[in-house]
This record gives sequence, C-alpha cells and structure tokens, in this order.
Amino acid sequence: MAALYAFRRMTTADLPLIGQWLAKPHVREWWGDPDEQYALVSGDLAEPAMDQYVVAATGSDFGYIQCYDLTAWNSGFGAHPEGTRGIDLFIGEPAMIARGHGSAFIRAFVDDRLRDGAPRIVTDPDPANRRAVRAYENAGFEKVRMVDTPDGAALLMVRNP
Repeated sequence: MAALYAFRRMTTADLPLIGQWLAKPHVREWWGDPDEQYALVSGDLAEPAMDQYVVAATGSDFGYIQCYDLTAWNSGFGAHPEGTRGIDLFIGEPAMIARGHGSAFIRAFVDDRLRDGAPRIVTDPDPANRRAVRAYENAGFEKVRMVDTPDGAALLMVRNP
C-alpha cells in the first residue's frame, strides 16, 4: 500500500482544501475549532521548523500531515535525541477513513524520515482517539506515557529507527 502515497509540500493554494477538511465533523472532533486550526496551519507555512504536506493516494488528495522539529516547540515531551521530529495529521476525506490508509501512510512517511536520518519520530494523540492510537501502533509507534500539552492530556508515542 505504501507505494500509493505521495506527500506534496503544502502551499497557500492548498489552504481552501485544508479549510474544508478542518470543518468536517470527523476532523473537528479531534482538531477542535476549524477557524482556530486554520489560522495555526496557515501561519505555519512561514515557520521554518514546520514541514507541511498534503497526502494523496493514486493522485487524489485526502489528508494532511505536519512534521516539525521537536526542539522548536516547548512540547513537554521530555528529552529526545537531537533532530527528533514530531508529527500531527488527519485524513480529510471521509471515504478514506477506516480503510487502512492512516497507518499505511503514517508508516510510509515516517520510514522516509527515519531513512533520511531522523533519530526518532514522536506524536501525541488524544488517548480517547482510539482510531488514531491504533493507526500509530500499526505504523510501528510505541506508547510511552501520558503528557500534558496546551491542548490537554495526550498519549506520547514514539517510533525509533
């Protein structure tokens, strides 16, 4: 399945699509207020420590993933090797949910980053988001511990090479 996925750098031209996805109930449930999230995501386009991608399968855009330098944010995740990256993501297209795409594209994306020298990738899903936790586990992440974030309690998950 991994060969199906393409990760295209997000540009301002993608913002209307991202805005539509953020407003969808299944995204809003975990990402929160769409207007607030849109402001953050669009503002991060100018952030050098943040890489943002639109995820496509067989030529159709269906999701978003951001990958950031963990040291650029006060994440509360504790000590990690220099160069550790954090990820956050969502599947925007409802028809792509619950079909195995989440764990498959996470694995493909993270495998690329680890091959390119990242020493570790971390993520912090809401522990109540069982679908996300399961997708990360299926992509090779391990549960580490609960952490406090600006958005509330989260489950720190780690993937090493």
